[in-house]
Amino acid sequence: MKKLFKAGIASVLVVSLLGLAGCGGTQTAKEPAQKDSGSTSSEKVLKIGSDIAYAPMEYMNEQQKPEGFDVDLMNAIGEDMGYKVNFETATFDGLIPSLNAGKYDAVISAMTITEERAKTVLFTDKYFQATQSIAVKQGSPIKSEADLKGKKVAVQVGTTGQEVVEKMGITPQKYDTAPDALNDLINGGVEAAVIDSPVVAYFIKQNSDKNIVTISGNFDKEYYGIAIKQDNKELADKINTSLKKLMNNGKYGEIYKKWFNGEAPKL
Repeated sequence: MKKLFKAGIASVLVVSLLGLAGCGGTQTAKEPAQKDSGSTSSEKVLKIGSDIAYAPMEYMNEQQKPEGFDVDLMNAIGEDMGYKVNFETATFDGLIPSLNAGKYDAVISAMTITEERAKTVLFTDKYFQATQSIAVKQGSPIKSEADLKGKKVAVQVGTTGQEVVEKMGITPQKYDTAPDALNDLINGGVEAAVIDSPVVAYFIKQNSDKNIVTISGNFDKEYYGIAIKQDNKELADKINTSLKKLMNNGKYGEIYKKWFNGEAPKL
């Protein structure tokens, strides 16, 4: 997988940059601050869960450190709030259960705000706009969304891509990570993959010799939010305040331009 993802996404098995000291301590839901083994005695820490295999949103670089749009944004939010941010990686479908079990203070992981997810977590204001994208091999007979019927279609488990495909009456082949799904498309295990648009675009750019292209699909816009436990409105409000500040002072736009080489759309 590392060969195909030149940015080093395949290092998904790398665990946790944060110190685990105090994970089972006496922290209340409204007190995310906690010292880790690498912190000073007064340093406040936000524990953030993320599926760090979703470039350019979040991935492990060659030094096995998290990078990406979400990573930069969360670090900027933490800095504005006066917190150090520590990331821990997990598979996407395990993020919400782990959040609600108290393993993280928040989750940022290109997570679309949906009614179903909002039943179990509290979302911040939206911070990113995306849609689904269909990836196929160049020369594929699949030319439109309708052509997916009867084909082997890859999705990442627990994502809105899976929901979209299943609503079309298709039983998809499910993968733990987006790179796994897209690499199987390259290897011929599936005929198409339905993944979030920024991730597909980045994958194609990084693997230009693999003859993967996108085709049009009539998909709705999706908006990403940061997930927090439902009983922690205090933290959600603090994050929203910092997020709004970053959007107004130009910092959000700087981060967006760094990763997408363009002007951030209005949300």
